[in-house]
Amino acid sequence: MNLRLDGASFLGDETESKAMSQDSQHYHVFETAMGFCAIAWSDAGVARFQLPTKTAEAAERLMRRRAFDAEPGTPPEDIAAVIEAAKRYFDGEEIDFSRVQVDLAGQDAFFAQIYGALRRVGWGGTTTYGALAKDVGAGHERARDVGEAMAKNPAPLIIPCHRVLAAGGKIGGFSAPGGSKTKARMLELEGIRLQPPEAAQQAFSF
Repeated sequence: MNLRLDGASFLGDETESKAMSQDSQHYHVFETAMGFCAIAWSDAGVARFQLPTKTAEAAERLMRRRAFDAEPGTPPEDIAAVIEAAKRYFDGEEIDFSRVQVDLAGQDAFFAQIYGALRRVGWGGTTTYGALAKDVGAGHERARDVGEAMAKNPAPLIIPCHRVLAAGGKIGGFSAPGGSKTKARMLELEGIRLQPPEAAQQAFSF
């Protein structure tokens, strides 16, 4: 079943993210079939997402590193819906996160453009660093800047950097816990099977 997160007040246009906010952030750690995730949010939407780790303590530690001013909190209804959708995603259910509101305050303008373009790549689809650069009107020479944007992605899964491949259909690097193995597992959930990554692919290739 393809679940769209429609009908909640935090949803907007798929490429939209509210400018914002000096508002305080909160975070919550939760368990999925692939491990423990964490999510941080502000009034503007999802501000950070931590992909699965082996323990709740590791997920919280990594989240506090990225959202150091955030405090533990009880997720409001809109964020609770994202958490539930994430659990279902890691259970193997087809989920569309493209309309989840994200808070990209303070992000580089080019990175924000790239994130908007990437959010249009849906379940079971992939793109490349060079193709994303082209999608926002930049030349292929900016593929490395796209790679940097992926490495600094504040909300992986919501902004699906696991769907970005290196040149030649290679899996490329992945900065989440587990590296490219985690990326491959997420792609396999979506029905995409790639060749096992070579050791050299632990770093980004373009």
